[in-house]
Amino acid sequence: MNLLLLILIGGIAGWLAGEIKRGHGFGLVGNIVVGICGSFFGHFLLGLLGIYAGGILGNLIAATLGAIALLALIGLIKRA
Repeated sequence: MNLLLLILIGGIAGWLAGEIKRGHGFGLVGNIVVGICGSFFGHFLLGLLGIYAGGILGNLIAATLGAIALLALIGLIKRA
């Protein structure tokens, strides 16, 4: 997948993850950055499971799941 498209999808996923996890985000810009990192994280985790997202919708779902997981992980670290 094109890196620029992956970054764009990651940004959208970060915003979406921030909306899903209301009160646990980092503001709009922070959530977008977390989404971009979460996009790579989500694709990595799904790849380990042998699941490969295809198309824009599949990539958006993988990126959103990765961003939510990353937001949850960061939240756990912040509380510790």
